[in-house]
Amino acid sequence: MAIYKTNINKGATKMSRIRKTFSSEFKAKIALEAIRGYKSLNQLAKEYQVHPNAIGNWKKEVLENLPEIFSSKRGPKTETNTKLIEQLYKQIRKQQVELEWLKKKFNSIA
Repeated sequence: MAIYKTNINKGATKMSRIRKTFSSEFKAKIALEAIRGYKSLNQLAKEYQVHPNAIGNWKKEVLENLPEIFSSKRGPKTETNTKLIEQLYKQIRKQQVELEWLKKKFNSIA
């Protein structure tokens, strides 16, 4: 079902199509319903007034990206996380060297 709007500025003979935008929550809800399979894509499309191809695309996208959710138990690693980890390891190494130096100095004094 297409939605059309009359363009008043250019006359009533020219029609332009209005593109619908849907929230990610809405897409996820419908994609999950499609994955469950209780209703066909056409039934969902009629119920939510969305084209069946759009629902199929959302379903496909969910199924393709689903393994990524479980790929890392500690969450996605970002560049900022890796930089922070490197800085912390560097600081640990520095403190280990200082600790060893202090141990040697203490043993030489005692």
